[in-house]
Amino acid sequence: MAKNNDDKKMTVEEAGRKGGEATSKNHDREFYQEIGRKGGEATSENHDKEFYQEIGRKGGEATSENHDKEFYQEIGRKGGEATSENHDKEFYQEIGEKGGEARSKQRNND
Repeated sequence: MAKNNDDKKMTVEEAGRKGGEATSKNHDREFYQEIGRKGGEATSENHDKEFYQEIGRKGGEATSENHDKEFYQEIGRKGGEATSENHDKEFYQEIGEKGGEARSKQRNND
């Protein structure tokens, strides 16, 4: 186990935090983006669609257990604001048409 400045043994958490702090001082945003991209590529090569569905399901369950209705209202509001800042009238017309077509098809199948 590593030792801290007082010659006491460090916990794994302390060592990890110190290592993370040292790494962040030596690397920029692009470094972290690159290792994230490489990790994502490696993961996608080793896992199938079901893997991602399962981790998504588990993440959704954990989130719903830890957050209330207000949390979802707030993230929905923020998402709506961000979307409206990044898209114009034509975007909303297009998604409205697609939604209308989907509903029409669903009604015809029922």
